[in-house]
Amino acid sequence: MLLFFLAYALSCSTNGSTTIPPASPRPSHHFVLVHGAGHGAWCWFKLVHLLRSSGQRVTALDMAASGIDPQEANNLRSVADYYQPLIDFMRALPSTERVILVGHSYGGIGLAYSMELFPVKIAAAVFITALMPGPTLNVTTVNREGFTSLGAPLDSTFSYNNGSNNPPTSLLLGPTILATKFYQLSPIDDYVLATLVIRFFPLFTEEDLSRVIQPTRGRYGTVKRVFIVSGQDQALKVGVQESFIQRNPPNEVFRLNDSDHMVMFSKPAELSALLLGIASRYT
Repeated sequence: MLLFFLAYALSCSTNGSTTIPPASPRPSHHFVLVHGAGHGAWCWFKLVHLLRSSGQRVTALDMAASGIDPQEANNLRSVADYYQPLIDFMRALPSTERVILVGHSYGGIGLAYSMELFPVKIAAAVFITALMPGPTLNVTTVNREGFTSLGAPLDSTFSYNNGSNNPPTSLLLGPTILATKFYQLSPIDDYVLATLVIRFFPLFTEEDLSRVIQPTRGRYGTVKRVFIVSGQDQALKVGVQESFIQRNPPNEVFRLNDSDHMVMFSKPAELSALLLGIASRYT
């Protein structure tokens, strides 16, 4: 598995993104995948393979200080810095292209950010057991409830950019919390891979989040949204997922009852099938 990751890393472009060439000359859809906290483009490898095998075009991005991106979490000053690779990618898309934007976990905040900036370039936004702020549900509330759902940090490690008397500036998820709350239903080799390559995740202030992420009805609200509930998620618990849905209703909701937080590892085939069906309806 480690050899696989090294091969993956060598195949990535220098800006930290991985674009998988389509299996057919005329792919039906373009999926853009946004990972969650501490993870990277690597966590999508099973889904990328399945979508590619179905003739789709797929781009999996590393956010700043994630995956093989060379930056360090404590050097990021804003959530805008963290999501800059996604914004750069969306900005570079041709004006005539519309993508299926897929976000997992904390990646949902990146989806909301992109939807506000580039609504006409997004055919649909898919939130996979993700934080889902919107015009009726502000980002600071969603962020706070997400971390509350995660609970005690267990064996995670906090890092402090300006001394331990100040609030922590980044977090590294430890192997115990990964095993019990993220990967408890996923294959063991995928869990082991995560323990080897997961990185510190930057912790942003509520002031910064509310300044950068401001979804509006006139832009964010024009993009079709789908939420995929993970039924056995111990990180973002089902009650929290359902609460996001009730307070910021998407166009559709799907449920994978036997998946953990890492749906792309515990239920990759089912997730791929869902995404293909969503893409066919919204494009």
